[in-house]
Amino acid sequence: MRSIRLRILAILAVLVIAGVVAWQLLPSDEANADPVTVGTTDAVTSLDPAGAYDAGSWAMYSNLYQSLMTFKSGAIVPEPDAAENCGFIGGKLQTYQCKLRDDLTFSDGKKMTVDDVKYSFDRMLEIKTDVGPSVLFPSLKNVVAEGRTITFNLSARDATFPQKLATGAGSIVEKDAYSEHKLRSDGKVNGSGPYVLKSYEPGVKAELVPNSRYRGALKDTGNPVTVRYYKQSEDLLAAWKSGQVDVTHRQLPPSTLAELNPGDSDKRVTEADSAEIRNLVFNVRKDSPLADRKVRQAIASVIDRGPLVGDIYNGTVDPLYSLIPQGYIGHSTPFFDAYPAPDTERAKSLMQEAGVQTPLPVTFAYREGDEYTKETKEIQRQLEATGLFKVTVKAVEWTRFQKGYAAGEYDMYTVGWLPDYPDPDTFSQPLVGRDSSLHNGYSSKKMDELISSTLQYSDRSRASADFKSLQKLVGEDVPLVPLWQKKDYVVAKEDVAGSQYLSDGTGIWRLWELSWI
Repeated sequence: MRSIRLRILAILAVLVIAGVVAWQLLPSDEANADPVTVGTTDAVTSLDPAGAYDAGSWAMYSNLYQSLMTFKSGAIVPEPDAAENCGFIGGKLQTYQCKLRDDLTFSDGKKMTVDDVKYSFDRMLEIKTDVGPSVLFPSLKNVVAEGRTITFNLSARDATFPQKLATGAGSIVEKDAYSEHKLRSDGKVNGSGPYVLKSYEPGVKAELVPNSRYRGALKDTGNPVTVRYYKQSEDLLAAWKSGQVDVTHRQLPPSTLAELNPGDSDKRVTEADSAEIRNLVFNVRKDSPLADRKVRQAIASVIDRGPLVGDIYNGTVDPLYSLIPQGYIGHSTPFFDAYPAPDTERAKSLMQEAGVQTPLPVTFAYREGDEYTKETKEIQRQLEATGLFKVTVKAVEWTRFQKGYAAGEYDMYTVGWLPDYPDPDTFSQPLVGRDSSLHNGYSSKKMDELISSTLQYSDRSRASADFKSLQKLVGEDVPLVPLWQKKDYVVAKEDVAGSQYLSDGTGIWRLWELSWI
């Protein structure tokens, strides 16, 4: 009996210890009162969803606004959020209908109606800012609101329309709080997302608190979060080392990322495959020195991705030879097939065929930043080493940079791109379709036909051949040169939970997943 009693006492002791450990892993009331601080080098162009189409702005939209549809972490099929249900009407993929939830309110307590939804889309298409998201909806004819039903009528088939609704472009604003004809610029937000914007200092920080009025796909709206913005990756690194931030995402310096070890015990490191890409984009307007396709092909002939991957980004990126990155339906390698190795002699021949005088002067602009400066200088070195180009480089602040390339001020420029939704269309229509977000003047009837063809299939695998043809055409016309595809890194303190869910391939920034252990 004594041995049995001792065994029971031992078991009870183990259970008590296990209970203590488990209790320590649960968020405490005291910890819940403190915001988790997230540091990033992404910039917010506008808090108004009609006014921006960039990663930093959309990261905020996914937390402050609701869309009719959303993506759960890791999912490739969207599900209802502000909507009760959604679906195509008929088999033509040209009429999409949603029923709005009846329990939604904005952060100021006003009830959301279908009129707010219609207004949000009509307003976005009316304002149509150069750096806005209207490019995602070239086939949207009109939006009809009746009762609790919203109907989207399209001019052409678009199997990806539900996914586009789930992006920042589908953010619903309060009709009475946003002007019909101009962007809101007071730094405030009237949304219905999982968070409310408590305070905002542009380029410095945003304080977010859980929205008690939120109703939608999420069951929990998470902890308070403070987002701190840094201009340079080195600034973010200094903030991380000094303990000013609890989580870092996009982006610590490449040299730091290369040394990270997911097995480190003093931090939580999440390294994941990503579809973030970077392209060298060419201004192809008639008055541009790069208007001739042969000149652009000459540049593609001499670009060497090896030094970019190894020397500039320390192996944290992979070379990219296609518009559509690895991991997506239809991915191919047309730029490797057509330009397998740097070839100066071929470039000289192409320039002669173009009939241009060399060295050709070109202006090369980029968003200011440490690694971007190194990247730009390397590309400049490669081009000038051929004797064919005289490159003038220009570092530009992010917002001014966007407006500059939209206005055609630069001959070429580098732009990073993150997928808006998990479909290869996110790399085609917005980048090389008519009125693309790159604003480089590229237009091709054949390209538009191929893009339209890819959108007609609900079974996306059936679009693979068209996507490969589309990428081959990009390799021939060279409106841009793909440079690299990047991994995604999230680094968090050991007492922060949920950082592995912060980012995925849908463009949604899941701040509500962050909590204290």
